[in-house]
Order: sequence, then C-alpha cells, then structure tokens
Amino acid sequence: MQDRDLNEYNPSGSSTSKTLPCSHQLCEPGPDCPNPKQQCPYTVNYYSEDTSTSGFLVEDVLHLVPGPSDVSNKSVRAPIIVGCGSKQTGGYLSGVAPDGLLGLGLGEISVPSFLAKAGYIRNSFSLCFNEDDSGRLLFGDQGIASQQTTPFLPLDGKNVTYIVGVDACCVGSSCLDNTNFQLLVDSGSSFTFLPDQIYGKVVDEFDRQVNTSKSSFEGYPWEYCYKFSSNGMPTIPSFTLKFAKSNSFVVSNPVFVIYGAQGAVGFCLAVQLADGDIGTIGQNFMTGYQIIFDRENFKLGWSRSNCKDLNNGDRAPLNPSGTSNSPNSLPTAEQQSAPNSPAVGPAVAGQTPSKSSSTCLSCLVKFFLLLLVAHIS
Repeated sequence: MQDRDLNEYNPSGSSTSKTLPCSHQLCEPGPDCPNPKQQCPYTVNYYSEDTSTSGFLVEDVLHLVPGPSDVSNKSVRAPIIVGCGSKQTGGYLSGVAPDGLLGLGLGEISVPSFLAKAGYIRNSFSLCFNEDDSGRLLFGDQGIASQQTTPFLPLDGKNVTYIVGVDACCVGSSCLDNTNFQLLVDSGSSFTFLPDQIYGKVVDEFDRQVNTSKSSFEGYPWEYCYKFSSNGMPTIPSFTLKFAKSNSFVVSNPVFVIYGAQGAVGFCLAVQLADGDIGTIGQNFMTGYQIIFDRENFKLGWSRSNCKDLNNGDRAPLNPSGTSNSPNSLPTAEQQSAPNSPAVGPAVAGQTPSKSSSTCLSCLVKFFLLLLVAHIS
C-alpha cells in the first residue's frame, strides 16, 4: 500500500477524456437540447448548507487493478461518466473533498452501477477503513462467508440508498429500551449521527458509565466531552448496534481523542444529533471493519479487518473486456435497461456555467482512499 499525491482533474490533459454531448441519453435535456453538440451540464445540491457543485459531464477511463487473489492479473480500463465541476459553493470552498467525490450510490450513473452493467464486476463492492487512516475499495467484493449481514431497506417504497434497520442500541453491556431506528450507511460522512430520541438515551448512558465530569473543547462539534484526569483515560464503554437475527455491529472505541500542545488532553463521544428521524453511521464507526455493499442481494455485510489481508472473500474474477462489444465503450442502451433492473437515470442537470473552466475545480471520480483495488477472485 502506498500514498499518492492528490491532484485536480483536467479533462483537457487527459488523452482518454471525451465530451458528453447534451443529446446523450444520460444527459437530462436529451432530445430537448437547444444545441445537441453542447456539453451536458449538471448541478448537484447537497444536504450540507449552501453546498453544491455544477459543471459538465465527461467520459473518461477508470483504471482498475486486480486484487492479490486474482490469478489472471489483468487490469481493466473501464469507461465511466464523471461530473467535472467548474463552480462550487459552500463546503467545497472551505476545503471539503479537494479532489472531489466518487459516486458509490445505487443510482445507475454511479461508478459501481456502470462497472456492473458493463459486466466488469459483480454488482457489489466493499470499503475498509484501517486505524492508520489507510483503506481499500474493492469492486465486485461480496465479503466472507462468516460475515454478519442485514438487509437494506427501501425509502418511501424505493430502493434509492443504503439504509438499514437497527433493532436496539447498547452502551457497554446495557441495551437500551425503545432504541430502534433507521440508519443510513454513509462512507461520505466522517462522523456518526443519531435521531433525537436515540441520541438522548445513548449519550446519557455513556455519560453514566464513563463516570467523570463533562468538559468542552472549543472548535469541536460534540456535546459529551471529557478531560483526562491524572489517571489518564477512564474505561470507555463500547457502542453496539443490534440487528435482526442476533447480528450486531460493535464499535469498540466510539470516542474522538483531543490533542493539545502537550499531547492527548481529552476525548469526546463522537456522535452528533441527526436532523430528522434517520441516523447516519460515518467513517469513524466503520473503522476496523470491512463493509460490504452487496447491491446484488440488497444487503449490508461486515466483518472485522485490518484492511490488509483481504484474500479470502467471495469475489468473482475481474472481466477485463466486460460484456460490451468494446472494452472502451460505455454500457449499451440494452445493458443500461437490462431485465429486472431500472434504466439508467439521467444526470441532475442545470444551466451550463457562463464561465467554463478547462481545469475542473472538483471532479467526482477522485476520492480519498489510499488504494483503489478492483476485486475480483
């Protein structure tokens, strides 16, 4: 595993980039384009306050590396659609996602959807976050036989995102009454959020078990924080999410340690109040696990992992040429609307920025993990 420098994506500097015309079937204006040769515009508005990105769509090639257990050892050049942002607002202007975001959702324009539709991988992927801030993304991975699982749930009757149903929350050995809720599994969120009623019960029980005086640290978003005593850190209770069929997800260390000039000075329970009835589990609680997003069987899987020894999972071999006629073509219209699956949805389009930029300020294919692996066997 090695670190790599992150850079802005420049389509004019890429020999494989292609402009996506406004008339393309993945562009929302489609046949109604005033000029079919115009670049396809897009706009995405995020839940974060005043945060958005707009620009144009381009086609480029994603290079996938075979995993260590793939005996074919063949890499793949997979064409995908990316949104190249020329105008950003909100969090993007303060340094959020400097290299952009990788779309991993259930939408048919996301990267896993393209790869699966084109026949390169199984319709599944996994994320693994290690304690040392490294990690892996494995396309096509369906995990190991001994992993725990729980089904994804529809939202408003539609399978549009990765939501699971939590039966109960436990702090240490104490499982709390009436703490069932729905939870969004979000690799794009750094921290974890709980609905109001669940949050109150969890933090009260955590505070009771920690048995030390609350404190506060300027600039940190958490409410339940504590300073180290002369005896150091007190015993920290675990946080457990209980699911159906006795499956459980244990967060052994649910705190964020605060450092000062002299080293560690305190810690906070790294949970915030959610805005609404659906909670979010973020990267901080997924650390130390291999998280499986099995879209083929519509379920979430998880198992303990150091993110280095990932050779024993259920991974189909990478198909270097996919099932399309050309290894360098996008999924065909037939593949995009294959039986038993929805047709490819259009990009969310807006007005083309009046002042375009040849260098993308943010490209939605870059991402923060240190190693990108297509898995595979």
